[in-house]
Amino acid sequence: MGSDMTSHSLRGSARETHRFRRSGRPRVAMSDVRLTLPAHPENIPVIRHVLGAFAEALRLPPDMVEDMRLAVAEACTNVVRRAYDDDEVGSIDVVMQPSPERLQVIVSDRGRGMGPSPDVGGPGLGLPLIAALSDSLELEEAPMGGNRLRMSFTRLGVV
Repeated sequence: MGSDMTSHSLRGSARETHRFRRSGRPRVAMSDVRLTLPAHPENIPVIRHVLGAFAEALRLPPDMVEDMRLAVAEACTNVVRRAYDDDEVGSIDVVMQPSPERLQVIVSDRGRGMGPSPDVGGPGLGLPLIAALSDSLELEEAPMGGNRLRMSFTRLGVV
């Protein structure tokens, strides 16, 4: 649903899905948010802001929103710093999937995969920080190359 006005345009979509609770309560409509932006540092605050605003619109607990925003920003920073060579034009793909019980966020790229960052010595603190902020974390190779990082945040008071 977006436009391709420039190479820095924000492309996104909201897909409505219907889910039922096991208790037989009325159906709850949820929407996925999908963003694809060039893997440039200036786009990380854009992603953080859009996902934070969507989470707040869903009336998610403020602490959960802040944890999600920080974890997603860290994951996107990893994409910007590690996924692509300097001369390579790449993208950050972010999908936010809310449900009544949890919020799942997927950050993926089509870059070279996990490896050392050229601008730091040794491993970074990004993945441990994301693991501490989220309730679950999965890192896998994306089907079209690159990495996919799946984070889950459980709504407080919901099991």
